[in-house]
Amino acid sequence: MCGLRAMTQRSRIRTGSRLRLILDTAGTEQFTAMRELYMKQGQGFLLVFSITSQSSLHELSEIREQIVRIKDDEKVPLVLVGNKSDLEEDRTVSRARAFALSQSWGNVPYYETSARRRANVNEVFIDLCRQIIRKDLQASQMRQQENTNRKREGPNRHDRKRERLRQSKKRGQCIVL
Repeated sequence: MCGLRAMTQRSRIRTGSRLRLILDTAGTEQFTAMRELYMKQGQGFLLVFSITSQSSLHELSEIREQIVRIKDDEKVPLVLVGNKSDLEEDRTVSRARAFALSQSWGNVPYYETSARRRANVNEVFIDLCRQIIRKDLQASQMRQQENTNRKREGPNRHDRKRERLRQSKKRGQCIVL
């Protein structure tokens, strides 16, 4: 079956509770517009390949490049996941090769999982959520610093315009069609 499945999951991470919306996009290669949409809106990505398939690993390089291009950010939260670790006897992708790829992507974490045995499955999601939270905190701190710097400089034309817009929204929204 080919399509897009969505799931939600709540996780407790040391920094608090986090709700995750997980889009399973396996098999949606023909829906390129959908792929770009979820890449644009996604905050973090698990790039999953089968350790029994070299081609599945090769495909991820192109997907990662597309994510970086669409997000315009080399530091997008990512985790590289080698799935089917329970099929060690059928392995065609070595751990060293997958790990080297993860390092070439900027030290992206690499995990091997088994969906069948539920091995390391929660760990990959927790790692990704921590990366997303860390990135959100950094962005928030940068915004606070910028606001502090602006206040020192005094209001400028953009600040006054933003304040007028905020005031007009308080009065009510008027839409002319």
